[in-house]
Order: sequence, then C-alpha cells, then structure tokens
Amino acid sequence: MLTEMETDVLVVGGGLGGVAAALAALRAGRRVVLTEEYDWLGGQLTSQAVPPDEHTWVEHFGVTAGYRELRNGIRAFYRRHFPLTERARAWRELNPGAGWVSPLCHEPRVAVAVLEAMLAPYRGGGRLVVLQPYRPVAADTDGDRVTAVQVAHRYGGDEITISAPYVLDATETGELLPLTGTEYVTGFEAESDTGEPGAPAEAQPHNMQAVSVCFAIDHVPGDHTIDRPPNYAFWRDYAPPFWGGNLLGWRSPHPRTLEITERSFTPNPDDDPLAVRADQRRNPGDGNLWTFRRIAARRLFTEGAYESDITLVNWPMIDYFLGPVFDTDDADRHLRGVRELSRCVLYWLQTEAPRPDGGTGFPGLRLRGDVTGSPDGLAQAPYIRESRRIRAERTIVEQDLSIAVRGDKGAVRYPDSVGIGMYRIDLHPSTGGDNYFDVANSPFEIPLGALLPQRVDNLLAAGKNIGTTHITNGCYRLHPVEWNIGEAAGALAAFCLDLGTTPRAVREDPGLLTDFQARLEDQGVELHWPDIVGY
Repeated sequence: MLTEMETDVLVVGGGLGGVAAALAALRAGRRVVLTEEYDWLGGQLTSQAVPPDEHTWVEHFGVTAGYRELRNGIRAFYRRHFPLTERARAWRELNPGAGWVSPLCHEPRVAVAVLEAMLAPYRGGGRLVVLQPYRPVAADTDGDRVTAVQVAHRYGGDEITISAPYVLDATETGELLPLTGTEYVTGFEAESDTGEPGAPAEAQPHNMQAVSVCFAIDHVPGDHTIDRPPNYAFWRDYAPPFWGGNLLGWRSPHPRTLEITERSFTPNPDDDPLAVRADQRRNPGDGNLWTFRRIAARRLFTEGAYESDITLVNWPMIDYFLGPVFDTDDADRHLRGVRELSRCVLYWLQTEAPRPDGGTGFPGLRLRGDVTGSPDGLAQAPYIRESRRIRAERTIVEQDLSIAVRGDKGAVRYPDSVGIGMYRIDLHPSTGGDNYFDVANSPFEIPLGALLPQRVDNLLAAGKNIGTTHITNGCYRLHPVEWNIGEAAGALAAFCLDLGTTPRAVREDPGLLTDFQARLEDQGVELHWPDIVGY
C-alpha cells in the first residue's frame, strides 16, 4: 500500500462540494486525489440521505450546468432502469418520490450511481484517485501554506500522506481547519463582530444548529418493531421549553412563525403523485410528514414493484440539540446521542405515536437500511447543518441578503461572484437553546472572497466551511449551493495552476478575476440572478 502520494489538487471530503470540486479540476486537465470517510460519495445527498432542498426556479435556471447534469442524470437513471408507469415516464419533471420538499426526491443510491458515473472516465484515465473510506488525521504546513495532509483508513492501519499545491477542504465540519492551523469560527458570532440584526450581544462559539441522523422507512404488513432503545424513556419524555410539548410528538413550532402547529402522519396516502408540485415558496410541504420527504412513490411504478412508498425521516423530532458534535470534549457522546435519538423516534413511531383512528403506534413501519446503505439501518453519516467556517477575505452577513434588511433592493452584488444560490435563512433549533430562525431571503451570489482564508494561501473552502456566519450559513448550506461552491473552488485551483498565480491574486487583480469568471461562465456557472424576487 502506498504511504505517500502527490497530485495537483487534493480534495478532502467527498460530499457534493468535494465531488463538484474534483470534477471542475479534472475537466480543466488536472490530476486529483479525492478522499471520503463514508462508503458513498455525495454527502448530504447520499450518505446523509437528505433529498435535495432546492429553490423555486431550479428547473429553469439558478444552478450550475454541472449540478443540472447531476439532476438530469438521476431522472435518466430512473427512466432507464426502473419500472415506471407510462404516465410517470412521460412526466418531464419526474419526481420519483413525489415528495413536497423538492421537485426531485429520490433514493440516495441512485445519486451515488450517477455521481460515480460522472467520475468514472477520470478514474479509468488515471487522473482521479479516490481514497475511501479515509478521513484526515493530520497535516503539514510551511508558513502560510499547507504542504501535505495525512489520511487514515476508517478501520485503522493504513495512513497515507498526500502532498499537493492546492488543498480543498470539502469535509462536513471543516476538519482541515484545526489540523492546518487555519483560523476559523464556530457557532454564533456577536452582533459587534458582524453587525447582523439577528446576532446576540456576545459570541456563542458552542451555539450551533441541530444535527440529525436520517433514516428511511416504508409501511408494510406485519410487526417490524425494533428493540426498545436503552435511553428511550428520556427521549419520550423530553420536552424542550419552546416546543409546545414533547419532542417526540406531532406538535412543534412552525419554523417561520414559531406558532405551535400539529402535523399529520398518514403512511401510503391515497394521493396522486403526479399532482405534486413541490415549491417551497408556495407550500413548505410538511403538513403530512409521510409525503414531505417521500423518496419513492409506489404509484409511479408498475403494479407490485413497490409494496409501499418509501419516505425519508428528516423531521423536527430527530433534531439533536443537546450539545455540539465537534470542538468540545464530549463531542463523541453527542454524536452517539444523535443516532440514539433517531432510533428512539423510530421506536416511538412504531409503538406510541398517536394514529388518526385514535390508536397508537404503527408497527408496520419498517426500517429500510438497504436504502441508506448502513448496517444499523440509519443513514451512514449524520446530517451536519453547520460547519467550522474560515475567517475569510469576505464574510457573508445577514444584511447582505435578508429581505427584512434589503427590502426590494435584492441581495448585495459581489464584484467577485463565482456563483449563485437561493434558500431562506433556515436555522434549526440550536445547542444554545434557540428556537427556529427562518426568514425570507433575496436570491444571492457567492463571493470568491468567502472561499479564501485570510492567511493560508493554498487551502480553499469547498463546502459549508466558507466565510458565512451562523445566520447566513442557514441559506448557503443546501445542496445546489454546496455544489456551486465546490465547483468554483476546483476551477480556481486549476486556474491558478495554469497561470502560475494565487487565489488571492485572482481576487485582487481585475484582469485575472475577469478571466476566471469568464472560465466559470464557459463551464455553465451562473454568476448573477435575473431580476426576480425572493421569498
């Protein structure tokens, strides 16, 4: 086994940002090593099992050509390999799960297949090496440069040192930042630091968004109840002060109004999946939790192909906010607690959840670990909403894009834009005891300066670790934006290698910046929005 490797671009973390970064550098002719600690590439879309959260205009504009290739590939995979009904096959904007959260809800394994296919030519050609399952454990630096990163196999033994002129951190929690000594921020910044109207008076570095471990279920005849989890009594009776009742229940705060609302739960409803028009601007879609993040709608497939719908549980009750899962001494305990909570939610659903007929429990709910690819039946990886974030050349703040602040002026336009995105500022309950914080946004841009650390020269942020704040991370963390961030970072590394320049010089030199932005546009990256109104 090799113990040392050298490449042009090292991408650490194989989530959506990491895959997009690798593809951008590869398509620019560069050699890439991509590392990933879980069994599947794709991060929040696959190993975390979260269907894509996307904006209103996603079918027409507002994402990169690379991200659209992924979306088109997923639909093509279903049409090529799945027994769709003729009506479903003819549905131009096919939504295999007919979920309300997104116009493209699907099984995570399909996205894995499409991502692997996008990377396959470069693996075969020898310009891409994927190390899996490996995670970073140490790094070497020389002044303001990262010279190498050491990665270790998940099951121990093998360690590999990888050197590269450019290192991209696409991990879920910004793992390279402490390893390389790159300055970073965690949690909630103070209002005096950011000027944000929603920020607290004092910084709260351990106040971070909830973490969740998702899982897939269907509903079939029989009793599929799991063993009672050891700490079930605690979670069954746990009642956060702002929740309006027990965490394990159908009542919870409405994210946008904070009013206590009651959701419904009807497995396998008698609905027409082709009538679903997912658009979060008009309907958040979470009224019936079964259809909210449904990833396989049985009626889109030929009779008998699916005995039940499959739905993905990423609901308010699985949000874990008792403590942070990194940068604390008890992080491992909280990571275990996240998985424990999800198993307790499943057991509650199967045994004690109130049913519409007045009874309790849905023993026919069956955990579908085959869908999520994990031995314990849950998602392989926790869904991390908030990462460590670099102290960046340009920090994106609430007043750059909040409609409450900007009014009808739209979001700030950045001269160094490297892409665009759109989502409401969506903060889940936090480890500091905060309730939801969910406010309207203008469609926004991604400034190049947010990808660049203030000091380190050759490390680029390529995911949720860019220069956002606790607040603005709430809208820059979703699937299409993460992809765009990674794609821009990979393209930037290749551009700098081609011209023998540096990322900081590209941002500061108008000529270089114009050339780089032109390269991005040539590869299908949109830099500015048309004149549209946010929500």
